[in-house]
Formats: sequence, C-alpha cells, structure tokens
Amino acid sequence: MGKILIAYYSRKGQNYVSGAIKDLKVGNTAVAAEMLGALTGGDLFEIDTVAAYPLDYMEATEVAQKELRAGARPALTAQVSGMEEYDTIILGYPNWWGTMPMAVYTFLEAYDFSGKKILPFCTHEGSGLGRSEKEIAKICPDAAVLKGLAIHGTGVVGAGQALEKWLKQAGIK
Repeated sequence: MGKILIAYYSRKGQNYVSGAIKDLKVGNTAVAAEMLGALTGGDLFEIDTVAAYPLDYMEATEVAQKELRAGARPALTAQVSGMEEYDTIILGYPNWWGTMPMAVYTFLEAYDFSGKKILPFCTHEGSGLGRSEKEIAKICPDAAVLKGLAIHGTGVVGAGQALEKWLKQAGIK
C-alpha cells in the first residue's frame, strides 16, 4: 500500500450548516481528515492559503466564487516535503460552487502525482462531490483517481463507518 498522505483544505468559523450559518471551532473537512489519519496512520497536511478568506461566511463565498471565475491559484502557506515518498494521497475539501476550493487546485498543480493513487473526499451541505473528481483527473492525468466520498457536513462526526467502508473499497483498509 505504501505511505499515505491526507492532504485537506477546511474552513473553520462561519459555515453553512443545515440551512443556517453556524460557527465551527473545527471545519468539517478537518474532522474527517483527522478520522482518516487515525484509521490509516497517514500523515496529515493542511492546505492553507497565505491570504485568509473573510470571516463572514457570505463574504467568503463571494470571494470563492470570484476566484473560481478567474481561475485563481491562491498562494499556499506550506509545501509537502518529500511528496515523492507518498503512494496514496487522500485529498479532502469542502464543495465550493460545485468543485474544490481554488487552493486545492494550487496544491494539485504543485506536484507530480504520476503513478500515485488519489482518493478524493468532500464535505458538503447537499452538493456531493460536484465535478471535483473530473477536475482532479484532468489536473493529474497520470494518477489513478479512485471513487470519491461525499460526506454531509452535519453528519461528519458520525462518518466513521462510511470512511472505513470507503477505505476498504479502495484497498487501503
């Protein structure tokens, strides 16, 4: 199976949760990433942007939509050292406007994923994976992009069994 990296982008603070704006101490994607770390023993890497998004949820979604329309590639705060050592990348993100946050595009374009397995998962409030799996396959044509998992944000704390089943189907657990 080789070495596993769990790379994820997550938003804490104001988030859309079951039709209302709520303040999350830990973002939903980070919760799932931590669970995946415990299940796999993989290394965690948080994808984070140099320029912070607005704290206000509605303002943040407007910025995210502008970035998507512009094809922006926000600068990241850190890089993965030794990416060549990882065989499997579990990639997590919230669904923003039908796909991944643009910071995840920046991350994917920064490395050569040739010969690696990528397992995408997203947290969402009703949009599922959107077109993110196709986008990942397009950015990383020489990687094996396996079937992704969409986790409803409000149910992320109870997603342990779904995560285990998904990992088993991918041949990881």
